[in-house]
Amino acid sequence: MSAQNWWQNAVQAPSSATRDAALERQGQLTKPPGALGELENIAVQFAAFRNQVKPEIKQPQCIVFAGDHGVVAKGVSAFPQAVTVEMIKNFVAGGAAVSVLAAYHQMPLSVVNCGTAFPCEALEGVIQRPVMAGTQDFSEQAAMSDEQARQALAIGAEQIERLQADGCDLFMAGEMGIGNTSAASCLSAVLLEQDVVALTGPGTGLQGDALNHKQQVLAASVERALPLIDSPLAALAQLGGLEIAAMAGAYIRAAQLGMPMLVDGFISTSAALLAVKLNPAVRDWMLFAHSSAEPGHKTLLAALDAKPLVQLGMRLGEGSGAALALGVVKQALALHNNMATFAEAAVSSGA
Repeated sequence: MSAQNWWQNAVQAPSSATRDAALERQGQLTKPPGALGELENIAVQFAAFRNQVKPEIKQPQCIVFAGDHGVVAKGVSAFPQAVTVEMIKNFVAGGAAVSVLAAYHQMPLSVVNCGTAFPCEALEGVIQRPVMAGTQDFSEQAAMSDEQARQALAIGAEQIERLQADGCDLFMAGEMGIGNTSAASCLSAVLLEQDVVALTGPGTGLQGDALNHKQQVLAASVERALPLIDSPLAALAQLGGLEIAAMAGAYIRAAQLGMPMLVDGFISTSAALLAVKLNPAVRDWMLFAHSSAEPGHKTLLAALDAKPLVQLGMRLGEGSGAALALGVVKQALALHNNMATFAEAAVSSGA
């Protein structure tokens, strides 16, 4: 972590030998080959992650990273920035969707303030790491400086090292920040060299003229920033968000430490895309929870060659889709670990 560009440090690949052994076990279980579909692939991938033929999830953890976005001043959200801090209160009080799902799974949930526009330093249970009081309005200037982008990336890395010390064996990131679908759309459009309008959806529920206005603001923002962008880090500084940067830093550090991750929806996947652009080997440690109803998410999933585990029309963010999909992963491992083989069950296998 001492190197200036720590995110470029090597990532060890998941164990191919254990993957092969887990695949062999799948072939011996009392079912036709492939009958459990993607559940089989999840189990085999997780075996490679944990270097265990019969892997378990014992200490999953979720972190919600929060930050505000100056571009909200241009009317790109249906909600005011005050909602970010109000929702942080809701997270720690247990009333948010991801809080309920975390409690259901008996999973620790942390909330990290990366930089809100309104004060939240007095909130009990919130990890305080503000870089600035929300980003600048990126329709007019860079969202943050390169140094602030580096600081925000490092927040995620620091939190992953904390989770590793706690024995975390599966990481999920959530986010909260009014305006962050705008940042995710712009950042992803630049990283993928695509039209930002095609990646821009309703976010907090914009429709009609309001959505058209949002798309126009974001198109102008990308046009402003493009001549100044020559790297993924520059794209982050120009058009990203503090919480998006922290998630990307967390994903990178998790991969470097051999910690598998379950990626949530559109905004989390934009952070995953940034992480992979900064260090391509990080992709090998990612599972993708769901396909969001945000129109840009399918484009990001395709760019990352990702197969989402569930598709339920969700678009809430905050890690809720990942927390929900945790149940699918746990059940995939239960089937893989506990089903009888043909020999154990004295069942005749196919020819």
